[in-house]
Formats: sequence, structure tokens, C-alpha cells
Amino acid sequence: MEIRSTPAEQGYLAAKPALAPSAKPADTGETFAAAAGNLVAGMTGTEATAKAAMVGKADPHALVMALTQTELAIETASTLRDKVVEAYQEIMRMPV
Repeated sequence: MEIRSTPAEQGYLAAKPALAPSAKPADTGETFAAAAGNLVAGMTGTEATAKAAMVGKADPHALVMALTQTELAIETASTLRDKVVEAYQEIMRMPV
């Protein structure tokens, strides 16, 4: 008789490596630099997909997917920027 694990247990075991702490905490500047680099790389990829779609070398579905991913990335970056500005303004309102 074979005993099978539950889907919840399988999900936990799959996510367990992501929960392990890293050896060195990431520097905030490095984290933001990596995020900005990923945003630029994504936009460059979308631009290449758009160019390929214009000449008929890319599937229109791939173009829509690339544009949607870029839109989501830009919305995320602008939301993050708004939160940083809001936090800065809140700190500046604090009495000295």
C-alpha cells in the first residue's frame, strides 16, 4: 500500500527552500538596482517582441503577453515609487 502526501504538504515542501534565510541580507540599494535592471530588461524584451510582431516574425499573442507584463511591471514600479515618496513625506512631517 502506497501512502501519498496531501497537496498542502507538497506545496509546503516546494516552498520550504524559499523560506530559508539567505546567508547575507540584501542591501537595499542593491535590491533596488536589481529591480530597476529587471524592469529595463523586461522593457527591452517587449520592444524586441513588438518589432518582431511589426514585421510578422512574432505571434500577436506573444506581443499582447509582453505588453501586459510590461504594463504590470511599470504599475508596480510606480506604486513602489509612490510608497517611498509617501514614507519620505511622513518622516519629514515628524517633529524634531
